[in-house]
Amino acid sequence: MIGMNFVSFLILLIISIVVSWVLHYLCKYYIRPGFNSFLSKVILGWIGAWLGSPVFGYWFGSLSYKDVYIIPAILGSFAFLVILIDFVKSIRGGEKEKPPAPQL
Repeated sequence: MIGMNFVSFLILLIISIVVSWVLHYLCKYYIRPGFNSFLSKVILGWIGAWLGSPVFGYWFGSLSYKDVYIIPAILGSFAFLVILIDFVKSIRGGEKEKPPAPQL
């Protein structure tokens, strides 16, 4: 998977975009709202999708393109994002941002 072609890169990118969109906009599972947070999820989700097949295995050869196995890539992207978001939330103490103080 180190020397992947452009189509494999695009497949992993599409998987990452879809998983990131579901977590960020549909489930509202994020550290901070906004498009920048979504883009960081796309980048980190791509890494998770890239690691998905080596970690979870190589299942369903019919749902694969060269070395990209779709289901393990989806699971890898989802797991990597959930673990990272949960890790950062636990480091921050799970506190929500305080509203601004009223002006006198």
